[in-house]
Amino acid sequence: MLHAGLVSAPFVTVDDTGARHANRNFHTTQIGGEQFTAFRTTPSKSRLNFLALLRGNYQDYVLNDAAFTFLETRQVDPALLAHFKTCEPRRFANQVPFLEYLAANGIDIFDKDIIRPFAEAGIWGAIRHHGLVGNAVIVSDDAGQFRVGTHALCWVHAERLLHKLMPATPGQVRHVETLRDLIWRFYKALKAYQRRPDPRAARSLQARFDRIFSLRTGYGDLDKLLFRLRRRKAELLRVLERPETPLHTNASERDLRGFVIKRKISGGTVSRNGRQARDSMLGLMKTCQKLGLSFWHYLGDRLGISEEDCAVAPLASLVAARA
Repeated sequence: MLHAGLVSAPFVTVDDTGARHANRNFHTTQIGGEQFTAFRTTPSKSRLNFLALLRGNYQDYVLNDAAFTFLETRQVDPALLAHFKTCEPRRFANQVPFLEYLAANGIDIFDKDIIRPFAEAGIWGAIRHHGLVGNAVIVSDDAGQFRVGTHALCWVHAERLLHKLMPATPGQVRHVETLRDLIWRFYKALKAYQRRPDPRAARSLQARFDRIFSLRTGYGDLDKLLFRLRRRKAELLRVLERPETPLHTNASERDLRGFVIKRKISGGTVSRNGRQARDSMLGLMKTCQKLGLSFWHYLGDRLGISEEDCAVAPLASLVAARA
């Protein structure tokens, strides 16, 4: 189901939350689109882990154009990359031959800081090799591990950064309130653009963005924040080139709310099978809900005890068909 969603969806929203497993702190990552939701609980919430989740059941590593572009964006030494660039992509069945290849080409595979970007690039190359994610936009709350591929930022989380400021004078309070008002008005304009995209309106919105985030108020913390957000212009304005992209990650937060309720009632998991069963069942429930199916009837059909006359098609095929 996750594979079908990643192949066909025009965008995915992602988020994560804490989870207890076997008396240890784990992390549950949500990956969802308009037609599907998947949960995966793992010990780590790193970018390497997120890329491994996007890769799905594949275990291979691929050094191709996508992998080298990834390494260049991570500012890996070009002289080091020159040893690996070949005319044809190189594919490795799993981690062992991949690490052997890196070691044979002078990479210290025991240095985590050196090996991490290569491991991430190898997985990203495999993701692109298998056609996963495709041209999909990944929308997140700006957690660093989600910043891969064509990325978009959640406007709600961006505005919350202003809300977290602690102005000390009436003047600083007014500056923050004014900027929040300007940002929410701009947000409404982006929503209007989503409904009726227009190249002329897109240029106007880009200029308006520059005017808002170029303001200098004299309140140091606010000015620094505006500067930071302006540097993320491309991710905040992704909707101008891809109007189908959501402006927020509310869908992910709604999906995770069901997971959190389950966690509060049942506590953590103990076994690997229990962890996978919980993730799978909650993902299936959310996916059925998005597809307009009865989870009760779906489960009965799969267990062979359904009273319905017609069988329920595989969810993966329904997700792909409705994309």
